[in-house]
Amino acid sequence: MAEKNRTLSKATKTLMFKEPFYGLFLVSLNKEWDERIPTAGVCKHNIGYKLKVNTEFWNSLSENHQLGLLKHELLHIVFFHVNIHEEFADKKLANIAMDIEINQYIAADILPDGALLPSTFPELNLPLKAGCREYYKLLQDEVEGGCQNSPQLGQMVQESGKWEIDGEGNVRDQDGNLVPVHDWKDFEGLSEAEKKLLKSQTEHVLTDIANSVNKSCGNVPGEVQSLLKSLEKEPAKFDWRGYLRRFSGGSQRVYTKKLRRKPNKRFDENPGLKIKQRRHMLLAIDTSGSVNENELREFFNEIDHIHKTGTEITIVQCDTAINNISAYKPNQEIKIYGRGGTSFQPVIDYYNENFHKYTSLVYFTDGEAWSPDKVRGKVLWVLSSQSTINNELPGQVIKLN
Repeated sequence: MAEKNRTLSKATKTLMFKEPFYGLFLVSLNKEWDERIPTAGVCKHNIGYKLKVNTEFWNSLSENHQLGLLKHELLHIVFFHVNIHEEFADKKLANIAMDIEINQYIAADILPDGALLPSTFPELNLPLKAGCREYYKLLQDEVEGGCQNSPQLGQMVQESGKWEIDGEGNVRDQDGNLVPVHDWKDFEGLSEAEKKLLKSQTEHVLTDIANSVNKSCGNVPGEVQSLLKSLEKEPAKFDWRGYLRRFSGGSQRVYTKKLRRKPNKRFDENPGLKIKQRRHMLLAIDTSGSVNENELREFFNEIDHIHKTGTEITIVQCDTAINNISAYKPNQEIKIYGRGGTSFQPVIDYYNENFHKYTSLVYFTDGEAWSPDKVRGKVLWVLSSQSTINNELPGQVIKLN
């Protein structure tokens, strides 16, 4: 016990000296030796994280590779991999994609042999630092095509089905070697509130550590600076919470949720019910060529603030025709479709036909198009700060400023 604690302490001090940000982050984490996990991994601990390490695996590593292992696990947290792992249907490919992303930020001399990088699959020409979602998509396309371009990927996926779990719960390959597998079951099945709290706490910790490093004249790694910059949101240009309460307050959907903890006052044998009201709004974005990138960023910033009011959002993109309809997911890159002419009518027709699905329609645009025919329900037109007011639009019109 004393020896492994000594080597872990030494690795922590080395990381603190070489990369203060990751050293401080490691110090802030709870750490535990656990022989039930195959190598090392991040687990949930209250509203934060705990780092668990397998003693046998740790002792098998050189000092450099111990350093690389610690930074590898920290990067999984920094890049919010544990938060988004549930999004991926194929967990094996997700693990590969995530490792490819973060291993690019670890120095080659501390990376273990066989660490996954874009160069691991040269036939696929994977772009550098493209993000795990992009790597997942590219790997998934290759697997669905039978791995004809990359037999190595096919072999890796095939061999993952042959891993065995020994009596101590460790994952081993056919030769008996420990296999590094991400097991983030602690983060599966979390409620939306729990996910938001965990993410918010992580952002707070990362920001505090970055501020501490800056104050001590240290350097915050470039990937962390980019991440923190992406977390900075412009304040809303409109009081959405107050306005939406007035605008669509009378058109909310009622949802019921069964609660075992709450007794049913009428029927003792049945669970209690929690009644919630929720808006499900259709937000249309004008993606015509007349709307520039600054206006689009302005629109999505406002949409993010609308989402924070507890509103469920479906995004519809339209120029002269509807090009895409999808649920809004915060902090996820959105591809823009269209960039042609402008017509409001396709969205209005879709909204009229699906009126029962949405409490209201909000249309983000520069207003440069003919007014559409009559709208069946409530519609709010949101014009960019660069546009001029179009008084011909049916419904209420506001301008961002």
